[in-house]
Amino acid sequence: MALKNMKKEELELLSYKDITNLILEESKRTVSTANLFKKIIKLLDLPEKTFEAKIGDYYTSLATDKRFILLENGNWDLRKRYTSDKVAKYEGEDEEEEEEEIEEEEDTSFEEEIEEDNYSDDDDNYNDDTDDDLKDLVVMDEDELELEQ
Repeated sequence: MALKNMKKEELELLSYKDITNLILEESKRTVSTANLFKKIIKLLDLPEKTFEAKIGDYYTSLATDKRFILLENGNWDLRKRYTSDKVAKYEGEDEEEEEEEIEEEEDTSFEEEIEEDNYSDDDDNYNDDTDDDLKDLVVMDEDELELEQ
């Protein structure tokens, strides 16, 4: 059924993602997140403040729905319009970038650990000062502690 033929009451029964699916099917072209959500707000006759309040949640819902694909130009389209190799291209780029970022983070944390392991001669002198404080220290096991009480 075409969106323009649907009553507001019928649209209210659909989720934002379902309405988005209908919009993209009818438009035959890609659409940005903001324009999609503005069309939904207009169709449902929602207040304008809804846009700012819910645009983030709307974007997340599209990103997690397998019916939609986010293209390089930042626009959304229906996944079924693309062959599997094209879908892999769009999805693979993000995954590769994330993997590179993770590897870079791991490299820097390792370098920081090495820097922490390096210590100066001042650290050795610290042990000499504490020997006097520890000379009266006695190590007891649990049984001895129970006997003391």
